Amino acid sequence: KIMQQRIFTDLDLNFSKHPITKDVAKKIKENAIIGAVRNLLQTNYFERPFNPTLGSNINALLFEPADDVTAIAMAKEIRLLITNFEPRVKIDELQVNADPDNNRFEVTIRFYIINSVKPITISLFLQRLR
Repeated sequence: KIMQQRIFTDLDLNFSKHPITKDVAKKIKENAIIGAVRNLLQTNYFERPFNPTLGSNINALLFEPADDVTAIAMAKEIRLLITNFEPRVKIDELQVNADPDNNRFEVTIRFYIINSVKPITISLFLQRLR
């Protein structure tokens, strides 16, 4: 039996133009999943119309002291968020490190897309904007 691999697609939220079709460009495969995970991390509760439970308290935690206690709470929020709202991935490793000198958190997530053996790693900084 031949296993058919799914190809995931999503809109490019920068709304860049496709060079040939002149339509909105698409993100495909890993790029679509990475974009979805990044979007989830930036979504607060009640931001999505008709889906008020989608989101997390990550933004609120950014206004807490940048220490290890907050980093642990943020890691729990991120794990819960991705587990509940992104069924296409399975988290392998999650690290949240506080950077108190810059009042931010460094987040590194390593995950697998379903039916894939290649791990994907996302690293980003989360910090408050106000």
